[in-house]
Amino acid sequence: MSSPPSPPSFEDCGLQILWDDRLISYDFGPGHPMNPVRVELTMALAREYGLLERPNVRVEKFEAAGDGLLGLVHGEAYIAAVKHVGATGLPEPRYGLGNTDNPVFLGMHDASALVAGASVAGARAVWTGEAEHAANISGGLHHALRDAASGFCVYNDPAVAIAWLLENGAERVAYVDIDVHHGDGVQAAFYDDPRVLTVSLHETPRTLFPGTGFPNETGGPGAEGTAVNVALPPGTGDAAWLRAFDAVVPRVLEAFRPQVLVSQHGCDAHALDPLAHLILTLDGQRTAYSWLHRLAHRHAGGKWLVTGGGGYELVQVVPRAWTHLLAEAAGAPIDPGSACPEEWREFVRRRTEEIAPRRMTDGRSVVEVMTWESGFDPESPVDQAVLATRRAVFPEHGLDPMTDV
Repeated sequence: MSSPPSPPSFEDCGLQILWDDRLISYDFGPGHPMNPVRVELTMALAREYGLLERPNVRVEKFEAAGDGLLGLVHGEAYIAAVKHVGATGLPEPRYGLGNTDNPVFLGMHDASALVAGASVAGARAVWTGEAEHAANISGGLHHALRDAASGFCVYNDPAVAIAWLLENGAERVAYVDIDVHHGDGVQAAFYDDPRVLTVSLHETPRTLFPGTGFPNETGGPGAEGTAVNVALPPGTGDAAWLRAFDAVVPRVLEAFRPQVLVSQHGCDAHALDPLAHLILTLDGQRTAYSWLHRLAHRHAGGKWLVTGGGGYELVQVVPRAWTHLLAEAAGAPIDPGSACPEEWREFVRRRTEEIAPRRMTDGRSVVEVMTWESGFDPESPVDQAVLATRRAVFPEHGLDPMTDV
């Protein structure tokens, strides 16, 4: 693999997990895909594996983001509108509040500000050295725009966290988004800012919401090359997805030299996810987590803020995926062949009336990847997509689209 070699051990990495049971109040109601039970089940599974009790892991409370923090990304009138709908239950259609994707719920502002506060607390922890890594699995709400809710997202917590870092002295922040949907809100927030590199690997916008994220979206004037978009065809699976990651992400991170890595880990690229058309397995996603961990150490001094994101197979996929993510960030990867704890499986049955998975793998515990070093295949739709991205942004970083591996 041409991605950075693993350091000898990550066991000493300090991880701060931002968690509060109130985070499950971010709830659009019965039948909505963004059911908070997914984070509830994730935290329960992580507890059963002992991740929250490890000596290098701290579970911390935090404050909700105030108007000043939210205002680093969102407009004053929009914040007022979110407060209004959260207090009255009345929709504000001009702000995207009250449609099918973003139904109004009482307490919407408080719940959304809490999610944003968790990501800012994580950013503060890694920037100040309080923790090497931080994680907010309830976050990753990457579609929210300056003046509108979008795609189940009210406040854009990754963007608010990045803006906080910039306000507090960071000069170069990299954001890598592996959700199946384009990270449009974060890209839009920093499209003209050369201090922020946004990288998104997603299903092509020709077939999936939000309809943005083409390779030619590369950054505004003065920030050319700082928006990097890999738009993958429907049906892309583990090996091809990881090949695309390997072909782009390590190269641009090395060139950009970030001081902090912020990553969004929507697990809706999984084959079982009901809202998209990629076919990754849990094992391919787990491999991506380990690669991002290595890249954080190699290119960002270990300063790594992890967020959740999309993921709508609530029982079979999200809890296992994000438990692997937390375990990776804690330096204690879980053997994919491990049996899911029976206590957790019983909790899932009581909580959802569904049968939980038996193991922490989809049966492909080792994913074979032919990396970009093997050369460009002109017959491969994935390679064509990757080359389009490399041609669009590599020259802006002094890289050769055809030869740099």
